[in-house]
Amino acid sequence: MAIGLKTPQDIERMRIAGKLAAEVLDYIAPFVKAGVTTGELDRLCHEYMVSVQGTIPAPLGYCPPGYRPYPKAICTSVNNQVCHGIPGEKVLKKGDVVNLDITTIKDGYHGDTSRMFCVGEPSIAAKRLCDVTLECMWLGILQVKPGAHLGDIGHVIQQHAEKNGFSVVREFCGHGIGTKFHEEPQVLHYGKPGTLTELKAGMIFTIEPMINAGRREIRELADGWTIVTKDHSLSAQWEHTVLVTETGFEVLTVSPGMPAMPASLDNRQAA
Repeated sequence: MAIGLKTPQDIERMRIAGKLAAEVLDYIAPFVKAGVTTGELDRLCHEYMVSVQGTIPAPLGYCPPGYRPYPKAICTSVNNQVCHGIPGEKVLKKGDVVNLDITTIKDGYHGDTSRMFCVGEPSIAAKRLCDVTLECMWLGILQVKPGAHLGDIGHVIQQHAEKNGFSVVREFCGHGIGTKFHEEPQVLHYGKPGTLTELKAGMIFTIEPMINAGRREIRELADGWTIVTKDHSLSAQWEHTVLVTETGFEVLTVSPGMPAMPASLDNRQAA
């Protein structure tokens, strides 16, 4: 399937959708604390998106082939949950780590982003996993420029994760995004440099590595959506929506509360 290049008008609308998605994460951050249920976080985000932003939560009712409709507005993946955790009665406790994944639709365009949150003081191991995963995402983003390849992104992510003793989930990947939630290309978080699709200005896709503290194998729970690590190890994920520009990249999911690129990567800016 051909990879569409976005027009200037598309890009401007994607900037708006991306900013709104990131602002949902800014809004919900103070509520992520011990004692709150994931269902309450979903309720708050849903209300904020619909009533304050005037956006549509893309996950709600989303139903790709072979799945039942997703029942909530956001994904809340706690501890050993890799992705697509369904909000519900689960109560967050001190030491938990949770990924909140937000996708908004504004004027027909999607903005998609996720962040890790620590509930209280995390363990040293959990904090390190979250930090390394953030570095993995940014290392992938720093590869983005015209003439680079999707394999370059996957390679640096896999290399950094495995160097730190972690593993990369293979079954889920980043994706093109625009007027559709999921478009071409698929953005793998492992691979070889110089392989796969060549990047061109105007492409927009997500980079969203899922990194496990233990082995990379996963399994699906009976709800048909939630993915967990097979060995019960912790998992972490960060996600941005990224535009390939004429000279490099632009992160579209930006907001005042967005965690910055780790300072340790400042000297690794893409050439």
